Amino acid sequence: MSKTIDFYDNNAETFVAGTINADVTYIQDRFLRLLPEGARILDFGCGSGRDTKYFLEKGFRAEGVDGSKELCRIASENTGTTVRQMMFDELDEVNAYDGIWACSSILHLPKSELKEVLRKMVRAVKTGGYIYTSFRHGDFEGYINERYFTYFTEEGFEEFVGDINEIKTVDKWVSEDVRPDRREMKWLNLILRKLNTV
Repeated sequence: MSKTIDFYDNNAETFVAGTINADVTYIQDRFLRLLPEGARILDFGCGSGRDTKYFLEKGFRAEGVDGSKELCRIASENTGTTVRQMMFDELDEVNAYDGIWACSSILHLPKSELKEVLRKMVRAVKTGGYIYTSFRHGDFEGYINERYFTYFTEEGFEEFVGDINEIKTVDKWVSEDVRPDRREMKWLNLILRKLNTV
């Protein structure tokens, strides 16, 4: 993960410029309509802070975290809030959030680490709460340039999380990248719900 973090620290301004104006409101709203008014949301790997800012403007209690020090600095400026620097595996809250938003973020984890982070996310969200996450669509794991990526198909993801009994996939769809120069890239979007396992 350190190599990927280094990439974002070294290319933060360029990355933000390419993503901050990407229009993903239809995905954001698809997630937000599931949450109660004023819900507490963790933007898990918030990048530019684009989504944290949107959630705050919609009246939600949103907080952003990111592993990149430079992205935390920029996202704090963009959102007017303090974005905490935190690695994914450092998440240790329990039943704290109504929703966790992990847009194009945890896809940077190898599968060997991803399962435990997903378990931490499940623990951190309240029973009945929701997790949104997205992965590049396909079957690949490894470095592309200086960043690590894990891809999933619909079937591959369901198989991967099959032993995490506390969650159920309640919505999934494949979309094309909203950035004009990357229309050929497909994304797997997933909304998971934490079940009452008592």
